Amino acid sequence: MGKGSGPQVPLATFLPTLAHVREVADPVSPHLEVTREWLRTPHEAVWFRSFRNPSLVGNLWPTRESVAACYGATAREFTEILLQAIEHPTPPAVVKTTAPWQENESKPRLTEWPVPHFYPEDAGSYLTAAIFSSQWKGKRNLSYHRLWIQGDDGGPMRLVPRHLDRMVQEARRSREELPVSIFIGAPIDVLLAAACSTDYAVDEMEIASALHQRRTGEPLRVVEMPDGSRVPFEAEIVLRGRITLADAEEGPFLDILGTYDTKRIQPVVRIESVHTVKSPVLHAIVPGSDEHFLLMGLPREPLMLRSVRSVVPGVRAVRLTEGGCGWLNGVVAIDKRREGDGKNAILAAFSGHASLKQVTIVDSDIDIFHDREVEWAVATRLQADRGLVVIPGATGSSLDPSASKDGITTKWGIDATLPLGIPREPFLKGHL
Repeated sequence: MGKGSGPQVPLATFLPTLAHVREVADPVSPHLEVTREWLRTPHEAVWFRSFRNPSLVGNLWPTRESVAACYGATAREFTEILLQAIEHPTPPAVVKTTAPWQENESKPRLTEWPVPHFYPEDAGSYLTAAIFSSQWKGKRNLSYHRLWIQGDDGGPMRLVPRHLDRMVQEARRSREELPVSIFIGAPIDVLLAAACSTDYAVDEMEIASALHQRRTGEPLRVVEMPDGSRVPFEAEIVLRGRITLADAEEGPFLDILGTYDTKRIQPVVRIESVHTVKSPVLHAIVPGSDEHFLLMGLPREPLMLRSVRSVVPGVRAVRLTEGGCGWLNGVVAIDKRREGDGKNAILAAFSGHASLKQVTIVDSDIDIFHDREVEWAVATRLQADRGLVVIPGATGSSLDPSASKDGITTKWGIDATLPLGIPREPFLKGHL
């Protein structure tokens, strides 16, 4: 396993080695019942063994401690590790040998799979851990997109206006469909990289390879597909298909904030072939779960760290909180050296993560991974007339139901750092 641990073997082999995995052998309905089981033990992987080809697992990576441990790091240290991978991407190793998932090919029969219908008001059954790999005119992209399974060969996807959307729009201007390889079940390095926000020229698979190199001492092995897209050698399930010229209504669907995302007209995906390992496991990310917060939010923390560090050198730690769904609320710990560092850190944090709505800046003696310590710092060190920063009319997250229809919101920051030049003793906790 190299320096850390993690899925470098098929998930069915890897799962029993996890510290917390609950196997469910009795029949369970993929309509709502699997969600109830996952939510009953949200920090424990739950593997539904009664389903066959594929079986079904969720809560696979529910805590930042479990992810950091793969790299021999603590939760506090991991943001820096991920930042290093973003800043120093490593080309993956393109292999010619047959990957395990290439040995079993079939026609798509996705309606026969245990694809969850997670919540009552969801439009239908969705793949939520599907990573889309595509190539267009020499540029490669890796990103998560939910896929509504309306028939055996796919349905509409949710396409946010980022890099894959750019590829789709460019292809459509040429009246071409965009070939795509969709994979499910991959090493943790790939799961993290696929959620990173990068420049269009950056291939997220190279970030995954840098993480894999850090974790195992070797670059990530990938298979290059005929269309130029790349798939991890260690994927569980690969769906080969295309993003068509057709559009259809997609949604509603419960998203990361625990609220229902609205209906939209979105591109339709058609799957042409299915490739799997022997006894594949279908990974599902439960919407609004801690695993969702982690895999979507954790890759945004390094960008906040880099942005704040550019104006306040003494940054100790950055965190997107679970209370803010790993997306809207953050905390930053700094070594304050100048008056104004706290307010500069607030503005830089918003610059580093555009969806951030509220951020709290604290001194480095506060453990930002414990909510009670952060709240204690606000309670004992903040004076609102000098520590609040309010920014009206800012572009925020389209997922925030309190924002306007075009995503305009009011952002606010809390500078809960102590003023310089005053005695610190009255503000320090007593210890035995």
